[in-house]
Formats: sequence, C-alpha cells, structure tokens
Amino acid sequence: MTENEGVRLQKVLAAAGVASRRAVEEMIVKGRIKVNGKVVKELGTRIFPEADQVMVDGRPWQLDPERIYLAFHKPKGVVSTMADENGRPCLADYFIGFDRVFNIGRLDAETTGLILMTNDGELANELAHPSFGVQKLYVAKVRGKITRVEMQKLKDGVKLEDGLAQADSARVIDQNEQTSLIELVLHSGKNRVVRRMMEAVGFPVLELTRKSFGPMRLGNLKPGQFRELSKLEVSMLMEAATGKEVARKRR
Repeated sequence: MTENEGVRLQKVLAAAGVASRRAVEEMIVKGRIKVNGKVVKELGTRIFPEADQVMVDGRPWQLDPERIYLAFHKPKGVVSTMADENGRPCLADYFIGFDRVFNIGRLDAETTGLILMTNDGELANELAHPSFGVQKLYVAKVRGKITRVEMQKLKDGVKLEDGLAQADSARVIDQNEQTSLIELVLHSGKNRVVRRMMEAVGFPVLELTRKSFGPMRLGNLKPGQFRELSKLEVSMLMEAATGKEVARKRR
C-alpha cells in the first residue's frame, strides 16, 4: 500500500478511539458510517484522515492527529489573547510548548472560567461566530437582591448599544439582601454581554465565571489548569458547530 491509496477506514476509526477495529467493521457493514456525506458499507474502504469528512452515527469525528483541543480554566486578571503589548498576563503564558494553539472566543480579564484552546481554525470560527449560536453558561454574583421582574427582563431581552441581548435561560441560585448569585445561559457573542446585561437591569456584576461552552463543562479544573479533550468531546464540539441553522431559528 502507498500513501496515495489512503488508509483502511476501520483502522483509522479504531485509532481515533471510536471503537475496536472489529466493532468498527460491524458499524461499517450496518451502514452507521458516512464518508464525505455518503454511507459506506465496504470493509475495504480507504480514506485520507486529514482530508476526508467522517461521521459515525450522524456525529462528525476528528481524525487528524495534528489537531489539538484543550479546555482551560482562565484565572482572573489574564487577558484572552496569545500576546499582550502591555505586558499583562495572557493565555500564551500557560501554553508554552504548544504549537500554534489559540483561544476560541474570549473572556474579559476580570471574568474567570472555561476557554477552549485549539489549532483547528475552521472549528474555532464556527464555535466562536455569534450567528452559529453555541450556548454558554455563566454564573454571576451581582450586587443587590434581584427580583423575578429583572430575571424575566433578561429572558425577554435587554436593549444594549449594539442591539438586543437575550438570555436563553436565567435563574437565581442564591441571594441575600446584599448580593444575588444567578445562572445565565446565552448564545450571544457580544463583547462583555453578561456584564452589560446585568448593568442594564440595575444589578452590576461583582464576580463572573463561565461554566460551560457548548457541550464542554469547566468541571473540576482549577484556575490556571487545562486538560486535553477526549475524542468524544471533540466530536461533540464538532456536532455543536453544525447546529447553526437551529440556532438561527431559535433567535
């Protein structure tokens, strides 16, 4: 076999962690795998992992071994860039030795929580672009005792200088007379959108953490820690990036 002939599909998928080679062969025979949009049932099928698009049970699967996908807990005070002309702590400080990784979207310096890092430009663009509607979950500590009226305003939509911002869901986790702890889910990609929404309804943010980005959750990562995403998690992210039409209809 030469490189021009590609690699057997079952070998590639087994190496990618889909299942054992024998199990993958059974999946192929049953028509559960598509290559470039077409169902394949031939066990002799060969593919080019870096170029061909493969779906398993309707879910896209990343086969390029050169791709890197990381979940990072951004600490407070770190700017979401790979270089900072003012010398402030930035993401690059935590990823020395990683070749060409960059962040998917941003969090402002004072916001902590989940940021995804990758060298996959195509997926990054799809996940970060606001029109693709990937949901993010935030937990915010705000000044004051928020009421149902303001929580409903967040869900109905708040007018900001760059347009309407609307929470997909909003709930109070805890509160006292001085502060409230709330959970917000948004698909907006507007800059500093949670802080501006809360300011608009009269409850400025004191602390803010992003707990999830699409199907990925912050989990037990401590500030400054990162981990590599599993093959299945990467597949879930790729699937989330294909939901843009649903996201547009929702809005």
